[in-house]
Amino acid sequence: MSERRPAPTVGQVVLGRRLQELREASGLRREEAARVLRVAPATVRRMETAEVALKIPYVQLLLSAYGVPEAEAAAFVALAEEANRPGWWQRFHDALPEWFSLYVSLEGSARLIRSYEPHFVPGLLQTEAYARAVLESGTVGQAGARAVERHVTLRLERQRLLEREDPPHLWVILDETVLRRPVRADGAVMREQVDKLLEFGARDRVTVQIAEFTDGPHPGTSAPFSLFRFAEPELPDLVYTEYLTGALYLDARSEVSTHLEVLDHMTARAASAQRTRRILRAYRASY
Repeated sequence: MSERRPAPTVGQVVLGRRLQELREASGLRREEAARVLRVAPATVRRMETAEVALKIPYVQLLLSAYGVPEAEAAAFVALAEEANRPGWWQRFHDALPEWFSLYVSLEGSARLIRSYEPHFVPGLLQTEAYARAVLESGTVGQAGARAVERHVTLRLERQRLLEREDPPHLWVILDETVLRRPVRADGAVMREQVDKLLEFGARDRVTVQIAEFTDGPHPGTSAPFSLFRFAEPELPDLVYTEYLTGALYLDARSEVSTHLEVLDHMTARAASAQRTRRILRAYRASY
C-alpha cells in the first residue's frame, strides 16, 4: 500500500484531483483502476484525495491505463516527484498537529488568503511576544516552555511567506474583540502588536479591516475561518475552520460559496482600511 504522509502538499492535492479527472475521462471506474495496480479500490481513492503519497510506479501504470500520451505522462510524473518532496514545515512534525499541516501547505501555495479572526491577531501577523503570550495561554502552554518556543519558532517561520518577492494577498477582518483583549498585562506587547498591524496593513498585498462593535452582529460571528484561492485551475477555493482539537477543510461548492458570501458581506460592513488605521492608533494609545 502507499505510505501515509502527515499531511499532503498542495501539489499532491492538485495531482490527485487530476488523476481522478483522467480516470473519469478514460471511462474507468475506481475498481477497474485498482485492478491495474492490483490493489484495493480504496488505495486509488486515497491517491485521488491526497490521503497518501503518489507512488511513482502506480502513477505510471495509471497514466498508461488512462491513455495519457507519453510526453504528458512524463511531465505528470516529474510533477508528482516534486509534489512528494516534504514541505519545509514537516521538520516541525513535533509541534505541528496533523490537522494543521495541510493548512500550512495551503497557506504557502495560495494566491489569496481571506480570514475572519474573532479572538486573536492571525498567526501571519503576530509579533513574537504576542505569539508567545497566546500560545502560553492555550493548550500548547500546558505542554511546557519548550513546546511553546517550538510553536513560536514555527509561527515566525510561517511569516516568511509575506516577505517573498511575490507574496499572496492576505486580507484579514479582525473583530474589535481582538484589540479589547490584551494578551499580557504589560501594554508594551499590545503596542508592539498594533505597530505590526499598522506596518503590514500599509503593504500593497496586505489588507486589514476591523469589524467594529458599533456595527452590531454579523453573519461571521460563529467561528474563525479562512478562505484560500490558488493560481492552479485544478485546485478550487478551499475553506478552513478549526475547533479546539481539530479542523475542517471544506471544498464543496455550496459551502465555499456561503463562506465567500459572508466574507464579502463582512468586508462591505467592516471599517475601511483608512478608518482601521485610525482605530488601531487609538487603541495603541490606550494600552
